[in-house]
Amino acid sequence: MSTVNKALRQEAESIFTDLGYTVSGESNELRAERKWRVVRVTPMAEPAQPPGEGPLRCFVTWADALGDLERRLTSADPDYEWAIIGVREDDYVVSHRPS
Repeated sequence: MSTVNKALRQEAESIFTDLGYTVSGESNELRAERKWRVVRVTPMAEPAQPPGEGPLRCFVTWADALGDLERRLTSADPDYEWAIIGVREDDYVVSHRPS
């Protein structure tokens, strides 16, 4: 795993833990659980081909890559609910799948 993805993975873990989720996972993909909800969290430094499955997914990227990743996901139109967290220096922004 690259240093960039390690940093994003740590950011993702921190964000979801702060939101009250229990976060687990040993690979690049994380599992965030809270009450009945399970979110598959994928740190992604560069827009890549989105995974083809998953009921609820969240991608974590740097804020400057958020627009590119959002366009790629919208274009791919995967069959799952998704959100993107764009990490900035001191905070983050969230983008959701258009309805």
